[in-house]
Amino acid sequence: MADQTTQNNQQKFRPLRELTYEQARDELVEVVRILELGQMSLEESLNYWERGEELAAYCEDYLDGASSRIEKALAARHGGDSAQGNSAQGGQSAPQGGNATHSEG
Repeated sequence: MADQTTQNNQQKFRPLRELTYEQARDELVEVVRILELGQMSLEESLNYWERGEELAAYCEDYLDGASSRIEKALAARHGGDSAQGNSAQGGQSAPQGGNATHSEG
């Protein structure tokens, strides 16, 4: 029964790959607000908490990629790639289309 409840709750959330960074951030704020109200069952709360974790990771990945893109652009502008910029960001980049590529779990 818990598996069915989890599936039903996951169906009401949009897939991460369809969200812009701003949409994911706004949804994360809403998830936190809902959880802080504390008016849900434990199962519902867990589902919202899991969604919040997914959204937080998605936003973090996106920001890491954006930072990497900025560092690369600045390095190119100043005549070369900085070794520090490449190693600090682990080679991740925010996608060109506006959505981070984060696998859903």
